[in-house]
Amino acid sequence: MPLVANSQLPTFERLKQEGETVLAGDIALHQDIRELHIGLLNMMPDAALAATERQFFRLVGESNQIAQFYMHPFTLKELKRGSEAQAYVGRYYESFDQIREQGLDALIITGANVTQPDLALEAFWKPLNRVIDWAYDNVTSTLCSCLATHAVLQFRHGKKRRHLGFKRWGVYSHRVVDRKHPLVGGVNTRFDVPHSRFNQIDREQFEAAGLPILVESDTAGVHLAASEDRFRIIFFQGHPEYDTISLYKEYKREIARFIKGERADYPPFPENYFSLITEAILEEHRDWVVAAKARGAAIPELPESILVPNLDNTWHDTAEAVINNWIGKVYQLTSNDRKKPFQDGVDLEDPLGLRR
Repeated sequence: MPLVANSQLPTFERLKQEGETVLAGDIALHQDIRELHIGLLNMMPDAALAATERQFFRLVGESNQIAQFYMHPFTLKELKRGSEAQAYVGRYYESFDQIREQGLDALIITGANVTQPDLALEAFWKPLNRVIDWAYDNVTSTLCSCLATHAVLQFRHGKKRRHLGFKRWGVYSHRVVDRKHPLVGGVNTRFDVPHSRFNQIDREQFEAAGLPILVESDTAGVHLAASEDRFRIIFFQGHPEYDTISLYKEYKREIARFIKGERADYPPFPENYFSLITEAILEEHRDWVVAAKARGAAIPELPESILVPNLDNTWHDTAEAVINNWIGKVYQLTSNDRKKPFQDGVDLEDPLGLRR
């Protein structure tokens, strides 16, 4: 069902241009269709702020639940931003105070760039944990992406992430390991997920915290897990929300860093992402770049008109199915007179109704 353009956020118009169904707010008011209000705590850096909005908004809007989706983006003031991004946030984003006052049915928390060896040293650490605490008590389900997963594991379970010593970067095959969980109902038992991270929470840490593991990769580790009650918090370590070109854009940024001298080595390819033909083209381009840099000559541009059309997306359909299952369970739990699922009087043996 459709997203509702409940603000002038440019993402709504961009999604409409891409073919997504987006209702104007005044039209939505005259339709007798259930509303679901979903927050997006967007902690991504300036360059990825709007793209991350689009990626998660798109996945929510593709849900087949009979509802109208009202999206509520907000961020943390402790995150450093440039003047343009700050103006964007000030114009289009809500404050956490507004979010708390209005309430949410569900919440998505994105990843973020880090600068410290321990998450607890980051300026956003305490504000983020205030949001997590509030959501745990007041929101039906919170979906944590990448760094947000690491933060919850450290904050609520005392499990610190482990630095891999390298960047886990590419598209990896995963397998469903708990086929009875509602989040993976009707989902392929094997599917791909992109990853892009230097740090990881290991299987043993999820297990020690009593968190059910739903999906994992032999190479990339745990991707999808859930909280002890199986639904209040959902954990992603991968990035199923990524666009087809997301890893390509990241690869392009790393080449730019090499050209500027910000990294000593030419970036390797994201694993399992480019075709053999595309890699051959990129290897030739690498040789041109290295030679031009050594001579102080103009750096050749990437042949994007050849590269981009040959990129494959092997993960979006499954991402859409998982998010649809998540939204569907939120829809179910917030129905029935709009009662909160964690109030007194619920079945303490099945507080979230997952056995229904």
